[in-house]
Amino acid sequence: MKSLKTSFVILAAVLITFGLSGKAFAFHSGGVAECMGCHNIHDAKPDTALLAGSDISSTCINCHGATGASSYHIVTPDADMPAGTPPGNRTPGGDFGWLKKSYTWVPRTGTTSSEAGEEHGHNIVAVDFGYAASTENTTAPGGDMDSTQLACNSCHDNHGKLRRLSGGTFATTGAPIIASGSYNNSVIPAAGQAVGAYRLLRGTGSSAGSGGKTFLTIFNAVVPSTYNRSEATTPTRVAYGAGIADWCATCHPDMHSANSSVTHPVNENLGSTEAGNYNSYIGSGNLTGTSATSYDSIIPFQMDTTTDFATLAAKAVIDGSVSTGPSTSDRVMCLSCHRAHATGFARMTRWQNEGELIAVDGVWPGSDSASTVASQAKYAMGRTVAETTKAYNDTTMHYGSYQRSLCNKCHAKD
Repeated sequence: MKSLKTSFVILAAVLITFGLSGKAFAFHSGGVAECMGCHNIHDAKPDTALLAGSDISSTCINCHGATGASSYHIVTPDADMPAGTPPGNRTPGGDFGWLKKSYTWVPRTGTTSSEAGEEHGHNIVAVDFGYAASTENTTAPGGDMDSTQLACNSCHDNHGKLRRLSGGTFATTGAPIIASGSYNNSVIPAAGQAVGAYRLLRGTGSSAGSGGKTFLTIFNAVVPSTYNRSEATTPTRVAYGAGIADWCATCHPDMHSANSSVTHPVNENLGSTEAGNYNSYIGSGNLTGTSATSYDSIIPFQMDTTTDFATLAAKAVIDGSVSTGPSTSDRVMCLSCHRAHATGFARMTRWQNEGELIAVDGVWPGSDSASTVASQAKYAMGRTVAETTKAYNDTTMHYGSYQRSLCNKCHAKD
């Protein structure tokens, strides 16, 4: 029976990678996966719902945490991340491996600064892989969800029942799921057919996952079919549509108060000033850009109230063919500043927000930088050049030679 268990897990990985006969029959296929890829009906550990792992997230990481930066991988194994080596995946959501990367440095004489790995993202509980609940936040920041209950299925529906029907509406029944609905080349379902919700994320009509939160909105987005890749040459543009910030507010409601004076506004139109700044901003001291080429995947935005798949799919590219920035009616969202899984920086931000400069002497900083300026501890902050570069998904440093926070992409205070 042990060999049978192993065979099912291997089969699951093979199906994810290759599919059976095209993308419509990959492991998840936009909906519930091969049952035996996740469950062991005769050989499970006690009290684990017949799961292949000790808990839900461990079961997911069995496949999504394999060695090598490949499409569906979101957790780099510990053995692949020795000191100074970053997590290898560059998916839009980030790599949970950053939760294992803690840093200590001495920015000035007589002081020591540190940054715990758990500050870098959502602290999912996956016992088999050494991932534990946050020690800093006992509940979700701005909410009341118990942090010890955070798992992959808190946000994703492991059984994938939510589906987009032929008319563009969403339901949990009514037509069979024939394929994933996440990609720019996903099929358009015909009458009597459906495709899966974006990334199997929970939404209107879904049951609650681990932690007990019920989502009341749809996460409308489309990703390029190739997405776990270096962005050194061209960006990976995910087209984010309506509902992103409201979806995050399911667990972080107090972060989204429209009248709050202590949190950044979200789900609001950028307006002429911020949209104008975004479109003209190239880097610190350089506001000569134009709307036609201003898009930056490090600072994405929400396309107003768009829900139409075709409209979003046309924007989801990796070849740089769509590089337009936001209009005044497009919106700032949570993912404009954060990644969904984890990042190389504190508070799971997309760029370094804990120091004065994110780039110096024209390069990304690091303790091993050839630049005597960029190697200074106050800029490197315990990281190697490889770690800093990977945290930006290998994006070439194209901002100002002495670049300040990328908050300035919208606010231009530098």
